Amino acid sequence: MNDVDALAANRANWDDRADVHARSQMYDVAGFLADPTDISRVVLNDLEVLAPHLPQAGVTDRSLLHLQCHIGTDTVSWARLGARDVHGVDLSPNSLRHAARIAEADGREITWVEGDARFASTLIQRRFETVVTSAGTIVWLPELANWARSIHDLLEPGGVFLIRDDHPLLGAMDFEPWDVTDDYLSGGGARTYDDSGTYTESSAGQIAHVRNHEWRHDLAEVVTALLQAGLVIESFAELPYMDWPAFPALVPCTHGWALPPRTPRIPLNFAVVARRPR
Repeated sequence: MNDVDALAANRANWDDRADVHARSQMYDVAGFLADPTDISRVVLNDLEVLAPHLPQAGVTDRSLLHLQCHIGTDTVSWARLGARDVHGVDLSPNSLRHAARIAEADGREITWVEGDARFASTLIQRRFETVVTSAGTIVWLPELANWARSIHDLLEPGGVFLIRDDHPLLGAMDFEPWDVTDDYLSGGGARTYDDSGTYTESSAGQIAHVRNHEWRHDLAEVVTALLQAGLVIESFAELPYMDWPAFPALVPCTHGWALPPRTPRIPLNFAVVARRPR
């Protein structure tokens, strides 16, 4: 299957997921809207990594673009932290419909853009001081060269970019440590599978468009794509936590989920902060 057809199948799948996620306990949209001080755990984890590379005021009064924003709770969280001229990009139009509803209910003016994150710079005719993406994003992109060039072009000179995502080692283990069962290295083509559920609770059988296509991106590909796009890497981290309970062995921790004590210590997330030179 070519990339165009694969992305169309993914779009249909995420249109279905958006409805399931918007009513899930995991996202708790009603609770999020009921507390205007609530910041999503994903964004709190992102900000912890990003903060050393920002002014003392953090993202306050900084323009911000959120790539692969899904239903927008994280995007709204960035706006609640003081970001201005906030934009969100996502492939799924139904995700963006939910995002627009959530932002309106929160009294936020956020610009939502439908499209492939790899080509966001062709969809948005402006630049941003901050660009972010995190929590299960790049596995849905067939390649990263265009993605990285687009990020470079969307950043103001001196602007900063953050990616924090599931560590590709987990994908190689099919999120079932401790046996390697799939590619870690990039370039092996799409991994295609059917799944009638999603990562929120009690969702089995709720997804009508079950076909999924994912692409492996090892850390070398991520870093090299950003460097070749002209960005400067300011920090790189492999982190012992993640935002969601990807497999049953994980236990709650202050950042979300982690491996229990006395198990082998492996990274669950990675994070890269890069900057466009002035």
